[in-house]
Amino acid sequence: MSILEITGNVLIVIGALIFATGALGILRFPDAYTRISAVGTTGGLGIIFVVVGSLLLQPTITDTVKVVLIIGLQLATSAVGTMAVARSAVLVRTPMVNPKYDELGVAEEER
Repeated sequence: MSILEITGNVLIVIGALIFATGALGILRFPDAYTRISAVGTTGGLGIIFVVVGSLLLQPTITDTVKVVLIIGLQLATSAVGTMAVARSAVLVRTPMVNPKYDELGVAEEER
């Protein structure tokens, strides 16, 4: 087994553990906003580890270009998607559990 195969397998396992951490966050966090944060963060980071790990298992130039595109699109769409879901939670007035600071709530009170 070569060093690339070992590193690729390790990265895939790390990515899977990151996804498992995000799933645990969905189960354990108290409200929608913290759950959205967990999914957005772990989804973006987990997919990078899994895709780069799979690239190391079969490294070719065309696959490298695909991985770069996948990572770029994932980072761009994950952030936008996470913000869209969080905004929809705010618009339907999903309550926060123990809010320390609610910037949107302050803006609504001033109106």
